[in-house]
Amino acid sequence: MYANGGMPAKLGVFTMHTEKVTTTCLRRGMALFVSLLFLAIFSSFGLAVLTMSSRNMHAADNHSQAGRALESAFSGMEVMNYWMSKVSMPGDTASDQWFDTMYADLTSNTTVGQAVTLDSSRPKSFDAQLFKIDNGKFQVMVTGQAGQLQRTVAVNYTFGVREDTVFDYGVATKGPLHLSGNIQLDGTNIAVEADVYIESENNNDVLSIIGNSQIAGDVKVTNPDGVVTLQGGQAGIGGETGQDAIDNHVEVGMPPTDFPVPNTTHFEQYVTGDTIDSDTDVSSGGTYENVRIAAGTDPHFTGNVTINGIMFIETPNTVHFGGNCTINGLIVADGSVDDNSGTNRIKFGGTVASSSVTQLPDESQFDGLRDETGTFLMAPGFSVTFDGNFDTLNGAIAANGITFSGNAGGTIAGSVINYSDTPMVLSGNSDLFFNRSGITEVPAGFEPEIVLHHDPASYDEPVL
Repeated sequence: MYANGGMPAKLGVFTMHTEKVTTTCLRRGMALFVSLLFLAIFSSFGLAVLTMSSRNMHAADNHSQAGRALESAFSGMEVMNYWMSKVSMPGDTASDQWFDTMYADLTSNTTVGQAVTLDSSRPKSFDAQLFKIDNGKFQVMVTGQAGQLQRTVAVNYTFGVREDTVFDYGVATKGPLHLSGNIQLDGTNIAVEADVYIESENNNDVLSIIGNSQIAGDVKVTNPDGVVTLQGGQAGIGGETGQDAIDNHVEVGMPPTDFPVPNTTHFEQYVTGDTIDSDTDVSSGGTYENVRIAAGTDPHFTGNVTINGIMFIETPNTVHFGGNCTINGLIVADGSVDDNSGTNRIKFGGTVASSSVTQLPDESQFDGLRDETGTFLMAPGFSVTFDGNFDTLNGAIAANGITFSGNAGGTIAGSVINYSDTPMVLSGNSDLFFNRSGITEVPAGFEPEIVLHHDPASYDEPVL
């Protein structure tokens, strides 16, 4: 049976079929394995790419938020710079109170200490904090926020005085200025000594020049609607007449400058002499040294009066110098710059002769006073009238309402300052010549406003 090869032949056929099936299955299994392997590899690669992309998107979003947060901080600092530029306080504020006074003003009128929203659609905000460094310096720290991220910027501010004041002008007035007749405002050395500054916020007729009156210097006006009127063929400004004078020598809408606070109480320490009251006979003139005029006295000095040192006038009072008056020193009256009533008055009806406090005798009663230079008359709340002439008034004149009339005129070694919004009037033949040469300091008793100065060199981005 076996010899005919029947069984082996069948067995051989069966064996060959088995091998063929096994090879095909192995190939198919291998393909599936490879496919799964590649699928796993590509899935892993895809997952890695997705993870990396997600991380990159998250990093990009964080970077974008950080940029927006820094932008918010910058915006907040610009807001703070604006608010700080508006800060001012009286010049007599004690230095150890500067920060507290400034902070109280800011927190009551601004959003300092509160979060300020910049963009509600994409939450952006900032908040600001102030830190005192010393009496003259503090730091502003602004933190900007965008989403969940914050960035902080900081800069320092220092306290100081406003750099420009009304003493940079020959005449400075809060009210209009009226010139009529044959008035000449000129500089003793150069024309700019007779420059004029006018605010006149409540009256658009800021300057009128009628007749042959002239202002040798230029005119600066803060009222943006201010109108200047020239009437008369010789009425002029800056050496020109007519419309050329206005076009070339008048600037309207200028930034306001500082009217320093007159600190009259500063001078009371020098009032060591007698007190003039209603029982004092002043009709025959006389010499008065470091005297006080009591409130309600209303003295009328008829002539030949000499004042050595200081004359301190209390309110209310009307003081009249009817004849010749010699002032070797200064006059101070303790009114208020807010009083424009005209109730308190000082009038010079005759010739006035003046010398500086530096010329006072080297005597103990004038110690200290000889150093109080630059002021001739400080009379806030008083209207002041000059009807007579003078040679030189050695210092600044400041009052609430000032009039020069008749033949009043001469040289003023300083500036004329009108704190009143009522007009300052010059009429008749009142030629005024201003000598401000060599004046570099604010006159005695006047305290410029305390303001803030930004220190860009102190900029920092602290990491909190």
